[in-house]
Order: sequence, then structure tokens, then C-alpha cells
Amino acid sequence: MDQSAMQAVSETNEHSAAAPESLRAEHHRAPDRLVLARGIFTGPSSKISDELYAVVKGRATRERMSLHLEKGATAHTNTYFGRFAASYWQRWTVVTEVQATMTLHVGKHARVRIVASDIAGHRRIVGSTEVTAGGQVTLTAPLDQFVDGGALWLEFDAVGGELAVSDLTWTAPAPATVRPVAIAICTFNRAQDCAETVAALASDETVLGALDAVYVVDQGTDLVENQPRYQETRPVLGAKLRYIRQPNLGGAGGFTRGLYEVSATDEHADVILMDDDILCEPETVLRLQAFANLTVEPTLVGAQMLFLLNPDYLNVGAEDVHLDKLMHGQKVPKALRNTSMLKKNQERRVDAGYNAWWTCLIPAEVVKKIGLPLPIFFQWDDVEYGVRAREHGFVTVTLPNAAVWHADFYWKDFDDWARYFSTRNSLIVSAMHADLDAGTVSRQLLRNIGEYLVGMQYGLAHTTLQGIEDFLQGPQILRDGGTEVLRRARTSRADYPETVKHPAATPTVNSADIRVRRAGGEPSRLLAVLIKRAIQQWTGRVEYGLMGVTREDAHWWHVSLFDHVVVTDASQSGVRVRKRDKARARALLLRTLRVLRRLRKELPTLQERYRSAHAELTSRENWERLYGINGK
Repeated sequence: MDQSAMQAVSETNEHSAAAPESLRAEHHRAPDRLVLARGIFTGPSSKISDELYAVVKGRATRERMSLHLEKGATAHTNTYFGRFAASYWQRWTVVTEVQATMTLHVGKHARVRIVASDIAGHRRIVGSTEVTAGGQVTLTAPLDQFVDGGALWLEFDAVGGELAVSDLTWTAPAPATVRPVAIAICTFNRAQDCAETVAALASDETVLGALDAVYVVDQGTDLVENQPRYQETRPVLGAKLRYIRQPNLGGAGGFTRGLYEVSATDEHADVILMDDDILCEPETVLRLQAFANLTVEPTLVGAQMLFLLNPDYLNVGAEDVHLDKLMHGQKVPKALRNTSMLKKNQERRVDAGYNAWWTCLIPAEVVKKIGLPLPIFFQWDDVEYGVRAREHGFVTVTLPNAAVWHADFYWKDFDDWARYFSTRNSLIVSAMHADLDAGTVSRQLLRNIGEYLVGMQYGLAHTTLQGIEDFLQGPQILRDGGTEVLRRARTSRADYPETVKHPAATPTVNSADIRVRRAGGEPSRLLAVLIKRAIQQWTGRVEYGLMGVTREDAHWWHVSLFDHVVVTDASQSGVRVRKRDKARARALLLRTLRVLRRLRKELPTLQERYRSAHAELTSRENWERLYGINGK
């Protein structure tokens, strides 16, 4: 970063100490009843299906907070955003009964029902009312039969004339105090996306009123503050908006800055961490905050993720991590994954191990007790924090019917520089929080790299090895917050041609020579197949010529049958060209054996070193040094 940029960062760091006055208050006065969720009838964007909010049969018109049914029409909110997650509220909060209150405008005669489901999705009517005149209507439901699953929703019938529904709220008795809450958004050169996310928060008066501060931590060179959309939004947020510039310290550094700033101002304030490139549903913020205010014990409350390009699809109901296998993002048993929420509802309660930071609320007590995140730059920072929180008695709840839309993961190719951080950080986090078996870990990594080599992904093997090698350096690899290793991880991949994406219409080979080869079913004995493919690749007993392989067929056990392949990139925006290179494969294999031999020998000592360094790495003093605060 040049001198002028560093000066701007320094000036912003000093300015950020002046926090919003509302965050200085220990608590906020609570209302008699706390709004747990509102009735929303259409989404924040035209790309979002209205049926994620309410399903209507007959003629109707919708607005964001109201629904108008013509005579004979019916509607229900047994939908993703329309449901009330009764099971989660009964299991984790002090709430024993909820009220659904709404304002009705009735033409002649209408019917309203409050309905419940169980773990199997069976429908039962909890209460109903016949309405012949407009006004406010309240239906009540006890939370006493939902421990393992089930939800609540409303059904409306415009029987004898028109029916309009507005101001729908799900409420419960409020706690004695409502805690302050701030949002922290981390961004790096996604200025327009970030500006739209901030604008989405500002667009909802109720949500904006519930927020005490919005921190935008800008680590890029394409600045959010220069975006017209951001400039339009600033007056709406007023003194609640805090803009901070700092060097690029990855997602870990950006999100931690929000936790650092808020906890320094008010140790009682919760923080909602939020990605910059999401499509934000403001209602989600209200639901997370309400849930966190009513949990029996301080709880990390995460939003679910819906796919941005396939907006009705849920990524996963809840996730866990398998530290012994260096695997995160693992679906909790019985959770939904890659499922259309127009076709299926999540009836079963599933308990998360952690929640990713596309949107996740961190209670003040957690920050005070366990400190700040690890400075591991990118990937596994959210995993480590969730695991550490649980070790200290704080669980994570991934709350259904509270979500944001985030870029679909399967549109990003696995062969990417991010594999460096995924590998290195999985080892660091697992070493700190699990008793790893050196032999098991080494065999797992050997198998992974073996699959890359037989699949002619030499750059991917190199990037993975870089991650292991840097883990072997010990905690000092985290000293600079990740800026130097990011540069090395990206630039060193240039030595491997198959890491380069080419336009599909003009690959670096003759298109007329490409013959498409589809894959059969997945083999049953994968380890035996891996050994066989390795021998075939080594001895050259493969099919020669130029083969074309689609993304869905690009499994190592299929690609390794050939000598030269053109593989569709996961982004569908181009292709990668892989070519068998025995000399390169041999060099990488020898390097792998050396590195893993060292890992087997040094892992017990490394675990002790990383665990000993944990307190210093996550300290406020270390983060102040990385941020350049107070001259550190």
C-alpha cells in the first residue's frame, strides 16, 4: 500500500474511535412485546419468487408488508420466509407462546387460521377465527409440541368479499432489556455490491430503527464510499454509519475489525457479521436479533444461505466440521441441502456446529469470553470461531426462515488459489482444537493430492502443498495477517498452464480435434481405482488424442483415463486444458512424500506451538498491530 493510502487508513482508524452514541448505552428499553418476525409478502428483488413469502390461489395484489385478496381467493404463509420456526424457538429460547397479530380489511366475510406442522410435515389447525369486520386480529399458539421439529404459519380465505392483510407480526413477551446491535460488513473491491447491501439495510425503517450502527470495513482500492448508491444512502443512516479503511487482511481481518470496534465501545452490544456481495433480506436482521434477545443462554445465531443464481434453493439447513478429516461445510444429518424451498420445507430441527459469516450474529458475551478471531485471512475463520465458542459453552443456531442470498458455491472452480488457505487453515484450526493423528492426516492429504495428480491438476497439487508447507512453518506464518502469502499463492500458480481459464470458443487447442467423452457411474472401490489410474498415467496406458469433458463429468477417475483433456470450468465461463506431464507429476509426488514425512514427524510439536500461540494471535493487541492502530 502506498504512503497516501496508508495515511488514509491511519486517519480512518483514528476517526473510527468516535462510535455512535446509541452503542454507548448499556441496554435499550424493551417494549411490552418483542416482534420476532413480520409478515412479508414479496421479496427485496424482482428475481425472488413471491412464493418464498406467501402462496396465493385466486386474484391478489401484493406489497412488501401487505396482501390484498379478491373475493374467493386464498393464501397461506407455509413458505420459506412466511413460516415461524416454532421448533427452534421452543428448543432454544424462553418463549412459551407466540401471538400472530394483523390488521384486516374485510369486504364481507373472511377466515383466518393459525396452523402447525410436526417433524413429518403433518398439518394441524391450532386456532381460527371468522371475521366480518375490519380491525386488528390476534391468534395465539403455544410452543409446547415442537421440540424435534415443526413450524407455524397462517392461512387466509376471502370468503364473502375482498380481504386485505397488513401489519402482520409474530410477537412474544419482551425481555427486560433489548441489547444494542451493530452490523459489520467486510468488503474488498466489491464496491457496488457492498453499496447495495448497505442500501438494503437502510431501506427498511423498522430494521434501521433496531440497528445501532453499521460498520463498513473497506479493504480495497475500488472504494465503497465513491459509489453513488452509497452516497445516496449515507444521509438515511446518518451517524449510525461508520466507514473504515484498512489494509487487506482478508475476511478474518475485515470482520474482526467490526467485532473489535463494537466491543471497544459497548461490551453489551451484539454484532451481526455480513458479507458484502449478498442480496440482503432486511427482515433476516430483525429475526436474528429477536432470537438472540430471547435465547436461554448467549447463542451465536446464523442466517441460512439461499443461492443467488438459483434463488429458491437452500444451500444447507445446518453445517458442521470434521476436524479429524480437515473437512468443513459438512451437512448435519437430516438437514436439507441444495433443495428448492418452493417444493419442500425444513420440518426437522437440525443443530449446527457453526455458521458461516455470510450473515451471523455474535453475542457480546462470546466476544468478551473467547476474544477475537484468528488472523488466518480467508476461509476457516468462521469455523474456528464457532468451534472455539462451543468449547466455551456457546452453541450456534442456524435459524430457518432467516436467510440471505449468496453466490452459489458450485459456480466457483475448486482449482483456485483459495485452496492454499483452505488447506493451511484447516490444518491450523484442527491442530488447535482436535487431537490429530499424524498418520491419518497424512494419508488423507496423500490421497487428495494423488487424485489431483492423476487428474492432471498439477497446479492444484502445488497450491495444496504450499498450504501444508506454510503450516509447517508454525504460527509465525500468521504474523503479517496473510498479505504476503496471498501474493505467493496467486502468482506461483502461473507456472501451471492448466490453472488458466480460456474462452470456450477459442481454447489453446484445435477445436476440431476435441472428442467429447462422457463419464459412467462412479466406481465402487475408489482407492483401488486411484492406484490403477496412477499406474496408467505413469506408464502412459491412457487414451490419446484431445478429449472434451463437461464440468459434471470432470471427476479424477474419469479425466485420468486420458492424456490430454479440455475441461469446462465450474463457472461455465470458459475451459481449462490439462495435459499429462510425467516429469511434473514425478516432481510433485516426491515433494508430497517429503512434505508429508515431515508432517507426520512434526505434527505433535506443531499442535503445541499453535495452541500456545492462540491467545496472542487472537488478542486485541495483535489485531491493533495488524490494523496499525495507536502506532502499533
